[in-house]
Amino acid sequence: MTFERAFFDSTTFKICFVCTGNICRSPMAEAVFTDLVAQAGLDNRISVTSAGTGDWHVGEAADNRTITALAARGYNGSGHRARQFDPEWFSRLDLIVAFDRGQERILRTWAPNDQDRSKVQPMLSFDSELAPLVDVPDPYYSDAALFDHVLGMIEKACGSLFRQITPGITAPTVNN
Repeated sequence: MTFERAFFDSTTFKICFVCTGNICRSPMAEAVFTDLVAQAGLDNRISVTSAGTGDWHVGEAADNRTITALAARGYNGSGHRARQFDPEWFSRLDLIVAFDRGQERILRTWAPNDQDRSKVQPMLSFDSELAPLVDVPDPYYSDAALFDHVLGMIEKACGSLFRQITPGITAPTVNN
């Protein structure tokens, strides 16, 4: 299911991962979470996308180190193109996942109301072991080893998040 179609489908749970430039952390999470969704056969129930708070890389592919780290673990990030988060998306999204306190603060500032602010959650908050770390480090100014380490953190947090949201998504609906 394409993001654009799923974006307007009210039966689809819509999640957006947001980092700074949408070329490192958020594309990793998008690839990992998309893989989890596909493996569970929930492509028609969960829509996954990513964006950045900044506009520096709009239209660019993910960082080569991101693509390499993803490929080494069996994920495909080659089709990714960076985009900037649009505050108009708040009303259409169910969950907005930020990678550090900077993005979380920006997104909450952009949110038009308390309900939309509550949709913004820190990435590591979904995993009790990782939560004390608060922020996922930005690997952009570092080496391949940090990209791999960050991807490991993202895989763990995505797994925890997926286990938390799927019961509500896969639960049968009751018709009155």
